[in-house]
Amino acid sequence: MRQIATLLPIQILAVILTMTSNLWAQNSETSPNKLHEEIKSRTAQEYASLGQLYKRLHANPELSYHEEKTAGRVAEELEKAGFSVTRNIGGHGVVGVLKNGNGPAVLVRTDLDALPITEDTGVEYASRVRVHDDQNNEVGVMHACGHDIHMTSFIGTARLLNQLKDKWRGTLVFIGQPAEERGGGARKMLADGLFTKFPQPDYCVAWHVASELPAGTVGFCEGYALANVNSVDITIRGVGGHGAYPHTTKDPIVMAAETIMALQTIVSREIKPIDPAVVTVGSIHGGTKHNIIPDEVQLQLTVRSYSDHAKEKTLQAIERICKGIAIAGGVPESRMPMVKVQDEFTPSTYNDPALVKRMTASMQAILGADKVVAKEPVMGGEDFGEYGRTPEKIPLAILWLGAIAPERVQESLRTGQSLPSLHSSQFAPLPELTIKTGVTAMTAAVLDLLKGK
Repeated sequence: MRQIATLLPIQILAVILTMTSNLWAQNSETSPNKLHEEIKSRTAQEYASLGQLYKRLHANPELSYHEEKTAGRVAEELEKAGFSVTRNIGGHGVVGVLKNGNGPAVLVRTDLDALPITEDTGVEYASRVRVHDDQNNEVGVMHACGHDIHMTSFIGTARLLNQLKDKWRGTLVFIGQPAEERGGGARKMLADGLFTKFPQPDYCVAWHVASELPAGTVGFCEGYALANVNSVDITIRGVGGHGAYPHTTKDPIVMAAETIMALQTIVSREIKPIDPAVVTVGSIHGGTKHNIIPDEVQLQLTVRSYSDHAKEKTLQAIERICKGIAIAGGVPESRMPMVKVQDEFTPSTYNDPALVKRMTASMQAILGADKVVAKEPVMGGEDFGEYGRTPEKIPLAILWLGAIAPERVQESLRTGQSLPSLHSSQFAPLPELTIKTGVTAMTAAVLDLLKGK
């Protein structure tokens, strides 16, 4: 009897533990599905107001460093979503913080600015904004890079995460960043204390629309995803004179032609073949008349790379080649070429592979595996990479959000005719499916990140 009395509680405890384990297993299998359905349902409920927000943002774009009203609207929306908001960080930057107990901190970023492009999409909410830019040129203004989609998805994600506070613990840092198109907004926000005045994130994440992916899909890239972008101005100086007497001159047009060709050998002969780089001369200006050899020629270059080594080697080679050709042409020391690397630049973006894997797993679970596709890295630029280059080396990931009507993508593949690209006056995302996908997928991914490592 004593043995039975001793064993019985242990047996009962074993049964209870087994039942509890089975119940937990059942809940762990079903709860993600229930959560995903809740996310989708809440996204659908929010879309009516999100769609109106998108159209308003699209119709009222503002240029880099002038995003005052856009930033104000984003700040108001974050406050309505329950965030504590600080304005004017690094210019028109907005920082919203939502704390919900102890746990990881996740930074979600959207950009705010638009481009000096006159819209030609024909949509009823098209931008008709015209302003004078910083050089006092009258320009049209358009969200031709999808920042209006980014902002709307960002606000939708903020709303859902606030509504789902019982599902996570940690801290959200939602930032609206100015001047992405000018390459300076991230640096200015960091310099103004983004990682010191506010909770330092464990992860930084963002969307960028893709002009070749169908709406409803997501693209990802591990490792280098976007390039270093440097702009270089070159003034090739010679000694001008009459076109009939070239022997009395030092012709900068001939030297410009030699320079342009020689610059192409940097990538082909000086940079390691597996370390990508691009040197493109996008502009050349010189001379006024048929029979006048000018004093100088202006070149404008865009230089792209992934590694900092390739970037520095390329920039050094550009200066060396320019000077070498001038010396070979007999240009006096006082007329050596001037090479200026512009202050506005963007660093390459390195997507942390482990973070990308984790985010894409979350997105596959809610969207379906066929809706999350691998993409090759591109030589486009984005200053989001700045957030991973501070001493803290915070892991970051920017993913691609498909934005084009699926039937248009299929037609393009069938005919071989390219779709309007980002920065095109005809770039027109499909709003509803794109925004709903952005909200659902990012909400699911952030909820997973808030579980910790």
